Amino acid sequence: LVSNLGTIARSGTSEFLSKLLDSNAEQQQDLIGQFGVGFYSAFLVADNIAVTSKHNDDDQYIWESKSNSFTIVKDPRGPTLKRGTQVTLHLKEEAYDFLEPDTLKNLVHRYSQFINFDIYLWQSKTETVEEPVEEEQPAEKKAEEEDGKVEEEKEKKTKKVEKTTWDWEKVNTVKPIWMRKSGEVEPDEYDEFYKSITK
Repeated sequence: LVSNLGTIARSGTSEFLSKLLDSNAEQQQDLIGQFGVGFYSAFLVADNIAVTSKHNDDDQYIWESKSNSFTIVKDPRGPTLKRGTQVTLHLKEEAYDFLEPDTLKNLVHRYSQFINFDIYLWQSKTETVEEPVEEEQPAEKKAEEEDGKVEEEKEKKTKKVEKTTWDWEKVNTVKPIWMRKSGEVEPDEYDEFYKSITK
């Protein structure tokens, strides 16, 4: 956290170029996005950024900044992440549009559709489902059933209700086919790729 995020506006350009010169063509494709280039552009939409990170062999820490300075503290909540990193942006009021799922989807499709890492959006879905309606049986009916008298079963009544469920939805579904040999790419993958770039 200190070396990668600790210096505000630290440029990864020289390190990027060094790695670029030392790598082969296939490795070069994966270099973009590894050096934090553009991380501080998040302050265009956020007043405050918190990066919570947990390494396998260390405690969980929170790096927090309001652009002019930063702090790093041990996370009082403990190892909630188990392992990994979580970036939290506290948005400026004028940037609340970025909380809209459609806005985020459009941005991912426009700028990050072909990156190698999967991008998921926590998305709600409302579906209309049929649920059985429980009817109160009259006392006489219950008594008859208890006595073993079986009547023809009536169709169970149902009602339509709307249910909202939440789940992670993969947003960048089209993979960069130019990173594979042409013989490995199926015709339907070409079709999907060209459809995605002509939307």
